[in-house]
Amino acid sequence: MPVVVQKYGGSSVSDVEKIRKVAEKVAARRRAGWDMCVVVSAMGDTTDDLLALARRVSDAPPRRELDMLLSAGERISMALLSMALQELGVPAISFTGSQSGIITTDAHAAARIVEVRPLRVHAELTQGKVVIVAGFQGVSARKEVTTLGRGGSDTTAVALAAALGADCEIYSDVAGVFTADPRLVPEARRLEELSYEEMQELALAGAKVLNAQAVEFAREKGITIHARSTFGSEEETTIRGGNHPERVAGVAVRKELALLSFPASRLPAVLSTLERAGAVEAEIACPGEEAGLGLSLENVHGWTVLRDSLRVAAPGIRIADEGLGAISVVGTGLGASHRVLSEVIGALEDLGAPVRALFSSALRVTAYCDARRLSGAARLLHARLLG
Repeated sequence: MPVVVQKYGGSSVSDVEKIRKVAEKVAARRRAGWDMCVVVSAMGDTTDDLLALARRVSDAPPRRELDMLLSAGERISMALLSMALQELGVPAISFTGSQSGIITTDAHAAARIVEVRPLRVHAELTQGKVVIVAGFQGVSARKEVTTLGRGGSDTTAVALAAALGADCEIYSDVAGVFTADPRLVPEARRLEELSYEEMQELALAGAKVLNAQAVEFAREKGITIHARSTFGSEEETTIRGGNHPERVAGVAVRKELALLSFPASRLPAVLSTLERAGAVEAEIACPGEEAGLGLSLENVHGWTVLRDSLRVAAPGIRIADEGLGAISVVGTGLGASHRVLSEVIGALEDLGAPVRALFSSALRVTAYCDARRLSGAARLLHARLLG
């Protein structure tokens, strides 16, 4: 039978009633003649709650122990969904990331998948069972439990789809990918199709529908991703290879950022310090003797300690890390468009939000500014560029 890999995000399995509804959805697809591998995230805010618990114990929790703690969230979801399916008379079995053959690097809290050996998944699918896999986690070659960073369940799903030769469907609380977050910009509209490159840039810029590493993995393996709503209509956004004419695809915002400025000669030391901490730089600019680097704090656990390490690695470094956000415009051919750059600067000036730093690439223009102005900036830029 054909195989499909489905992934359900935390909002889709946030309580028992929603888990039952997901089970009904999966059961219907199984009875329609599909072999089913289902990847699940932790229930609702479970990961945030576990992180808060860890920080009550330690200001800088060891990343290995964080992985042991945070990986528990997805295991709860997988077991409950398997139980719900069996209550419906559908044979099912749940597996952790390691049981599923998800082999990763050793980087705790920011591991990358290097190989998938889905032997047990294959065996159970052959027996007619729905296989439920805990997303966001794997095992290193040293047999250490690892996690893949925020949104890592998407990467689990795409990696399994590649290994199983399957379609990949990502389900969340929105019907695909929109030109902006509909909660911030009510006029945002759904995009029918995106290239891998556009989707990856939107994800890096803050769009929460898909994880950037998952899109990168899909591009490498040629996997088409279908982004859909769990309980809504059948509308979707398809992410696949292909080129689009020059266009603005969307506007995205991010919070929890830091902006670093330091001598360009210290860039290797700064990057090495960030890598050891599992932190991911968002943007880098090195036009001359001074380097600028934007950093997402979302996956940084122990920022105070990391900040002190950066000051040792780059004496004189300047760090802005309070109330900072970024707004990005993403699309094809933006690197050659002075209009988009001018619109971003103009919109922030109109809102009384000075640009703290500006980064641009072929597919994205990003401005760092006061995080309190992001919602207004998103609405204004969407109206001017996509209205």
